Amino acid sequence: MRWLFSLLPFVFLGVTHALSSSGNRLLVVIEEADEIPQYSQFWGDLEARGYHLTYESPKSEKLALFKHGERAYDHIILLPPKSKGLGPNLTPNLLLQFVNKDGNILLALSGDSPTPSALSSLLLELDIRLPPDRTSLVVDHFDYDTIAAGEKHDVLLVPQPISTRSDVKNFFAGNGIIAVPRAVAQELANASPLLSPILSARSTAYTYNPKDDVGAAEDPFAVGEQISLVSAMQARNSARFAVLGSVEVLENTWFDATVKSLEGAKTKTANREFAKQLTSWVFKETGVLQVGRVEHFLTSINPRDGGNDSVSQIGFLNPQIYRIKNEVTYNIELSEYVTDHWAPLTISSEDALQLEFTMLSPFHRLPLTPTSQTSNSTIYSVTFTLPDQHGIFSFRVNYKRPFLTNIDVKREVTVRHFAHDEYPRSWKISGGWVWIAGIWVTVVGWLAFVVVWLYSEPAYEKSKGKKMQ
Repeated sequence: MRWLFSLLPFVFLGVTHALSSSGNRLLVVIEEADEIPQYSQFWGDLEARGYHLTYESPKSEKLALFKHGERAYDHIILLPPKSKGLGPNLTPNLLLQFVNKDGNILLALSGDSPTPSALSSLLLELDIRLPPDRTSLVVDHFDYDTIAAGEKHDVLLVPQPISTRSDVKNFFAGNGIIAVPRAVAQELANASPLLSPILSARSTAYTYNPKDDVGAAEDPFAVGEQISLVSAMQARNSARFAVLGSVEVLENTWFDATVKSLEGAKTKTANREFAKQLTSWVFKETGVLQVGRVEHFLTSINPRDGGNDSVSQIGFLNPQIYRIKNEVTYNIELSEYVTDHWAPLTISSEDALQLEFTMLSPFHRLPLTPTSQTSNSTIYSVTFTLPDQHGIFSFRVNYKRPFLTNIDVKREVTVRHFAHDEYPRSWKISGGWVWIAGIWVTVVGWLAFVVVWLYSEPAYEKSKGKKMQ
């Protein structure tokens, strides 16, 4: 029976394991402990998914993001503080260090309290701009909740996002309506490939400062779909940082609220579903890619066979040196993390996974196609001929898409010239037959000349002797 009890800790560990691929330690930074019950459904959903929540005040002396040089938490949820700052333990520099250590952050803002300058400067580091007056709200006079915001029009009704690109997976799709009360607008830099809007405002929305005396905004910070209500930043190390423009989206009040549009249609909000989709992505329950085996080897091609049967391996796996014009096969095994398990990665027909065979620049850029599949991975492969160029080359797969972790796999090999005994013989080169024929004509002609010369001796007359006296 002793062995049975020894297994109990592992059974308990398996039961309490979070759905996230990067850990279950979640720090919730909330200034007022009395506000925790306002988000009880949200906390309950996170705990049901296996996260271990730790609540701390931003001014707490016990708060520390690192311990012995390593992350003390895997994820952070930052709720908007009422005070002007976050304290010495949550400086922008520390938060950026947390992201550089592969930590994930969900930052929530609120239109009811000004955004601290420390958070504004942090977001500027990420190329996310907030309104300069720090008190502006997003309003929409056409798509708002007539029940809760009949006068101010600051509770936006936004449909769940749809994918704007056919080659990008949509982890936030749905048919519901999201209620976004008193949101802070965000504007994303166009040049940054690391930023993506998750939820944008409708075309009739604009930013407005309720403290202004005028009834309408004369020079709004942003208008229409320029306004990002929920933004995502995925760093080069695949750490994730999301900005939620309205913390009230996560409150119990809006998780199961009934809203009414300007046309009079009533519906239940999809805030709870959207909150789950958002946290699933930020905390790496979805959109996580993993590289398994990477193989390359010398191959021979039999044209009489079709498909994969025409390619056969020669020699051993992953050699360090090849010869120019060799036939080479490259295989890479890829998986995608889906909620709680690894599954085979499927690339959309509108997208392409490519292999680059590169020195300083790519000599080949070839599409990788799926050749086989296991229970938790897909093997992509391509066979090609090495270029007629010697040097140090790299097999590289560089696959970076919005909302998916980055794949950048590089394997270096040497490509050499033909050895002295590997060049094709002269008689195998049809272009050289003229020169070979000329050589042999010269040889045969010379031999014929020698034979003729030797056997064509001229006749000499016999000489007469001298007269004797």
